[in-house]
Amino acid sequence: MENNKKEQNVEEQLVEEFRGLDQHSEPKEAKQEQVPPKLDQPKGSSHHTGNILSTTIQKMFHMDGQVDKSKKTSKLSSSFESEDEKSEASSNQSTSGTLKQRFQKNSNGTHCHNLLPKRGHRMQNFLKEIGIHGHNLVEVQHSQNKRQAALIDIPASKHHSEFSLSQKYGKPQEVIGRGAFGIVRIAHKTEPKVPGEKLFAVKEFKKRANEPAKKYIKRLTSEFCISSSLHHINVIDTLDLLQDTQGNYCEVMEYCAGGDLYTLIVTSGGLEQEEADCFFGQLIQGVKYLHDNGVAHRDLKPENLLLTSSGCLKITDFGNGECFRMAWETQPHLSRGICGSEPYIAPEEFTEDLFDPRLVDVWACGIIYMSMITSSILWRVAKEKEDCNFKGYLDAKAQGAVLAPFQRLNKERREIMSSIIEPNPKHRITVEQIIANTWFSLIQICYRSHPYTNDSSISSMSCAVNAVNQQVTPISKTSITNIV
Repeated sequence: MENNKKEQNVEEQLVEEFRGLDQHSEPKEAKQEQVPPKLDQPKGSSHHTGNILSTTIQKMFHMDGQVDKSKKTSKLSSSFESEDEKSEASSNQSTSGTLKQRFQKNSNGTHCHNLLPKRGHRMQNFLKEIGIHGHNLVEVQHSQNKRQAALIDIPASKHHSEFSLSQKYGKPQEVIGRGAFGIVRIAHKTEPKVPGEKLFAVKEFKKRANEPAKKYIKRLTSEFCISSSLHHINVIDTLDLLQDTQGNYCEVMEYCAGGDLYTLIVTSGGLEQEEADCFFGQLIQGVKYLHDNGVAHRDLKPENLLLTSSGCLKITDFGNGECFRMAWETQPHLSRGICGSEPYIAPEEFTEDLFDPRLVDVWACGIIYMSMITSSILWRVAKEKEDCNFKGYLDAKAQGAVLAPFQRLNKERREIMSSIIEPNPKHRITVEQIIANTWFSLIQICYRSHPYTNDSSISSMSCAVNAVNQQVTPISKTSITNIV
């Protein structure tokens, strides 16, 4: 709270200062005399630096003129852009003369994604550039944490853990996600002689109230053992597992500046057809990799799909993941139990004691695709007696009718979605059959995975997960230290 107030005061002071700078109409020489440099700068560079800072602040706080509506070229850019996207598009327009769209189609049939980082992240980078982010905020917070740690007498081992986390990946700062597991922060790593900074996502596993230590350790090691063994362009890269000063374990992952797919769907009001196809293709690539390595995600949903600024989709959050085939096995095991978010849970999870977890993931992929197209969920839960929308889908499917959400799709898309969102898992299409489909092979996917051989080493690394989703092998804190 204190840091937020400080940052707000800094913003207000800078805005007032440079707003006045832009209002001067005197020649450049007069401005140099009247506006001395406020930061440590070489002589003679105050006016140039002042203009840069003034322009930057105008962009950050939307002080520049409104976007010329006559130059907007698509419905997406005029109706569905968020305020941050409009501000960024306006600044791009002033420098390049063209409005940079979120999704652009090229004349050669390809396309590109332009997913912008959140405004808060841009503000952090701006403050860092002018010397405030790296000194006033970070160092003050670090010194405060030191004083607090001394007051509560935290053991030396935890001091060392926090020191290692900050030294290796930077101090976790702004919150970018919250959930039942805890929170996700951005860590800013700077090197003394290297320009810029590296960003990491730090997921803090919070110990739940009255949660036994053994269950807490099991929960976090189950996720880390799986995610840290996965290496694919469409799967989040998990780097480390460390402890902070509070005794919470922190999982360090690569940072995706484009946010999650859920936020993109909500702010856009529905994606363009080719845009949704590209993300769907990347999702299927990632799921295919997981299944080839004996892993089922069991909780696929837009919130668990992250995006880079250039549109590379990454599957994350393996808290419900399980291994259905170990390294020494050739046949998959069936799963039991309900997990995940209700709108994306396959119907057999509610009705069957045992089921194939791979087909559960396939079902979720289909629901996610329709969410991208319609900007809504098809039903609340896939139970005929509890959800009238799902019952209507079953009736329409039995009669060969096409419901309104699916009428937005052409024949090829409609056919494959009908095979994916098939209530009977015995008739549901597999990932391999999706990839072999003619329509899928024609999708323009920005980030195609390279051919790879099946790597069963992931299964041998899944030290804490049972293939049938039952009790896991207990792991001590000492073994966790050895892992990281």
